[in-house]
Amino acid sequence: MACSISLSKIILSAIVMLIISAKITHQQTTDLYHHCIKYPTTFTPNIAFSTNLNQTLSSLISNATLSNGFYNASTGGPLAVSDEAYGLFLCRGDIAPDLCQSCVKAASETIITVCPKQKEAIIWYEECMLRYSNKTIFADMEENPGYSMGSMNDVVNVSQFKESLDGLMSSLIKEAVGSSKFFATKEVNLSTVTRLYGLAQCTPDIVLSECNICLDDCVSEISECCYGKEGGRVNKPSCNIRFEMYPFYSQPTPTPPPAPVPQPPPPVPSTSTSGNRQISLKRMIEITVPTVLVFTIILSTSCYCLLSWKEGRKYRAVNEGNVLSPAGDEISMVEFLQLDLHTIEAATHNFSDGNKIGEGGFGSVYKGTLHNGQEVAIKRLSRGSGQGLHEFRNEVALAAKLQHRKLVRILGFCAEKGEKILVYEFVPNKSLDYFLFDPEKQGLLNWPMRCKIIEGIARGLLYLHEDSRFRIIHCDLKASNVLLDEDMKPKIADFGIARICGMDQSRGSTSRIVGTYGYMSPEYVLHGQFSIKSDVYSFGVLVIEIISGKKNNCFYQSAYAEGLLSYAWRLWREGTPLKLMDKTLGDLFSPDEVIRCIHIGLLCVQEDPTDRPIMATILLMLNSFSTALPLPKRPAFSIHRTTEQSMPKTSPDSIQYSGKPMPSYVNDEPITELYPR
Repeated sequence: MACSISLSKIILSAIVMLIISAKITHQQTTDLYHHCIKYPTTFTPNIAFSTNLNQTLSSLISNATLSNGFYNASTGGPLAVSDEAYGLFLCRGDIAPDLCQSCVKAASETIITVCPKQKEAIIWYEECMLRYSNKTIFADMEENPGYSMGSMNDVVNVSQFKESLDGLMSSLIKEAVGSSKFFATKEVNLSTVTRLYGLAQCTPDIVLSECNICLDDCVSEISECCYGKEGGRVNKPSCNIRFEMYPFYSQPTPTPPPAPVPQPPPPVPSTSTSGNRQISLKRMIEITVPTVLVFTIILSTSCYCLLSWKEGRKYRAVNEGNVLSPAGDEISMVEFLQLDLHTIEAATHNFSDGNKIGEGGFGSVYKGTLHNGQEVAIKRLSRGSGQGLHEFRNEVALAAKLQHRKLVRILGFCAEKGEKILVYEFVPNKSLDYFLFDPEKQGLLNWPMRCKIIEGIARGLLYLHEDSRFRIIHCDLKASNVLLDEDMKPKIADFGIARICGMDQSRGSTSRIVGTYGYMSPEYVLHGQFSIKSDVYSFGVLVIEIISGKKNNCFYQSAYAEGLLSYAWRLWREGTPLKLMDKTLGDLFSPDEVIRCIHIGLLCVQEDPTDRPIMATILLMLNSFSTALPLPKRPAFSIHRTTEQSMPKTSPDSIQYSGKPMPSYVNDEPITELYPR
């Protein structure tokens, strides 16, 4: 009898799963929630943006069946920033491609109807999420806007349910973060007759640590809205998590074991009708194989010659100005990015001093206004980069492909009459050092803002190091290369300058060092060795500066004859790290947050590069207080300037050391030529 009941349960479960599976394949999509992101003033999108948005949404729809559940696209010229349309979708990892496409299509049609006056919006369906914006939304973990929803029904045994749900959520996050698609489903027993089903998913364009953070925050919201409920969900732009007491997702059909392969019969000799001769299988192979090999060699040689001829045409096209992208698989945007010198001169009033907003070792920066009224920042590079026109154009094209909210975007370039000029988006609130090191403006940066700036810089570096199309080592991260947008959020600038100015970033050492005194790691300065850990060191210096409001290469404690890093280290060892705090912050800060940030900063400036954490780990440390931090080792203290009396002068600009010329450090100018010892 018991066996009969078990069999009935199995048959019933199978029927239920078949019904659910059919429903998942053919159900109608439903708008669960949407959010039209409002700006300070409501405006109607212009024709250019609407056209670009329609093209972007069409691209999303057409790629929905080919994208493995996630796709992003953008439309619009790089010089028309406000008119560009960026879009992406994420389909639930268990649904079929045709249902994904129908969901994306429905979401596209609905979102432009319910959000007709906004340039940024997001919508969730049961099977997919779709969002668009006039600003880049790719490869950036976002948790807002979001929504949570709980079931109307309460569970009976809350304590037992909570224990099972906690275990389910923990397992889900672990499996989702560990999977290639950032997607996982799981079920656990609540009792002998009931089960609890869960699903977790992240957009695959963010990194592992960000997916972990996003899902952790979802679980925190689940505990607030949905504990004790029979079901609940939390949806965010970059992740979502859900649980129910019924199987709401399709379960993979188990693959049957392969059938045994029958042994082939013994070879039967074939008989020739003329001459009654038998030709063995071995003889046939001896004849056929060489023939096939010869044919393959001829075919391969022909294909190679054809490809070589095509590559030769590509090379000639490059030299004639039709530059191909470095990947070689698409027409480059170089021609589209190029501006003529007359346009640049008109935008900057012929590079007038009144338009100059900055100057550094790479050149001068001017504020400009293009003919369409768009404000831009124009960097006029110094003429000593040593890089050819072709390489310069290709590097600009590469840098222009980098899209992240924490990077200042390159919009175009000009290469005429010996000039090499870069056109950037204009960031209104100047650079971080403008506020951080000015006694009158320091107070405008409160502690929450400084926390966000530290985190934003970390996100930008993580993208450059791990998530961009090619690895970028900044080599000159400092406060003046962090710009602040209208919301005082950071954007890293000059991230492509080292490449554009000819530094080879594919090797581990160089004789040409690009950087700024006080921010460069010791292995970089002394031996020309660089890596992503060089940027980590610069980030650590910047963290200490943001906390203290002091500039590393100008800080000097006469009582101890020490710089900022050694001062921070001494306070840490003495157990008084909060003495490092900028006095303008008063008492409006969290001591635990400040101490943790100082701890992270000291980990980043350790002398041995292998001891320094990578940016993914740093971001996790900044966002998760449950992550234990190792104890920092003694920092690599800055190499201080030698006094003029102790070293003989050889010229107004350099001093002699170990028989090789090294430039003297003047204020905050970047080092563009430095010969390592």
